[in-house]
Amino acid sequence: MNIDEILTATIVLTSIFAYVNHRWIKWPPTIGIMVLALLFSIFLAILGKFDPALTRKAVLLVASIDFHKALMNFMLSFLLFAGAIHINSNKLKKERWPIIILSTIGTILSTFFVGALSWYLFKFFGINIDFIYCLLFGALISPTDPIAVLSILKAAKIPSSLEIKISGESLFNDGVAVVLFISISEMAKNGTADFHVFDLVKLFMQEAVGGLLFGAVLGYMGYWTLRSIDNYTVEILITLAIVMGGYSIAGFMHISGPLAMVVAGIITGNKVKDEVMSDITQDYLSKFWELIDEILNAVLFLLIGMEMLIIKINSIVFLIGMIIILVVLLARWISVIIPVYFLKPWIIFEKNVVPILTWGGLRGGLSVALALSLSPAMHKDEFVLVTYIVVVFSILVQGLTIGDFVRRLAAKEKLKAS
Repeated sequence: MNIDEILTATIVLTSIFAYVNHRWIKWPPTIGIMVLALLFSIFLAILGKFDPALTRKAVLLVASIDFHKALMNFMLSFLLFAGAIHINSNKLKKERWPIIILSTIGTILSTFFVGALSWYLFKFFGINIDFIYCLLFGALISPTDPIAVLSILKAAKIPSSLEIKISGESLFNDGVAVVLFISISEMAKNGTADFHVFDLVKLFMQEAVGGLLFGAVLGYMGYWTLRSIDNYTVEILITLAIVMGGYSIAGFMHISGPLAMVVAGIITGNKVKDEVMSDITQDYLSKFWELIDEILNAVLFLLIGMEMLIIKINSIVFLIGMIIILVVLLARWISVIIPVYFLKPWIIFEKNVVPILTWGGLRGGLSVALALSLSPAMHKDEFVLVTYIVVVFSILVQGLTIGDFVRRLAAKEKLKAS
């Protein structure tokens, strides 16, 4: 299919599902759109039994979209920058140590825990997968994506300090997980015998530190440029250039584009907006990036729902995926409780921080995109199905229950206090 046909079909379906959700279902937009896309995929699969040509057209449409390239090479840069631009740097600075530890040590802990248990699980069910590939799966399933849950958490009136922990961690652990995934992927391609721990650390530091420094350079280049003009059209164009040009250059330099976008977004959303932009420009900039964020997230979750049409289903792998849901939740709990335990002597944490961070740690499009980037030799079919099961459970079950979960915990605390 032509690119214009793909874009047209994607936007039309997204707008229809968004309207139906807003008008009647009234779930958080991303969750509602994904559910409707899933139901639509199931409906098409059923129709395909009576009219195979109809299903073939739908499958052709979904197969024409390279989900990995669409997210990793285009959408992710906009989504991370748009998320970071609304982060309050002063609040972020206060919560920097929990965010840094959770997004780095927590992600690494989760990667190895999930990798080890998934290796045992596959082996138990008679599927032999090298440990290094299970580690890759651990890296791709570990980043959290709270996009669908932040609005619910705000409605539940959680402390702003906890809200910044969740959003800050998710922005940074997306970048950390991508760096970790790339590093382990390089080790898998080169062979463990020829790849030393020093090489892994060196590659990780190059990607991560390079991305953070380059993001700061992009942010301050934007600051120096924007302070010399006062025209909201040109200023918004410059922020677009920062995202699109900066992300492309980061890829060329083999440093982390996601981390660069987070840092550039934080600088733009705080130092640039506060010091060099007029009130009119600030208003336009905020609304522009909020709109970009909403539209791309709607499209992203539509694509997640539609991916079901081309995923290969295997009954044994499906069962493993259902068990790995529990493994991922347990890994999330461990990756939260250990950092919190060691930081408690120096940092005051909110009540119920561990269960809220655990249940609120949703998996999203990044995990699906990374799974789809695997080669067949890396057991792509198995890991794509398992990832899809975990992501769908995460968004549907955790995403739709986190609000009640937080309110129930708050009610228990009130009962204890009285």
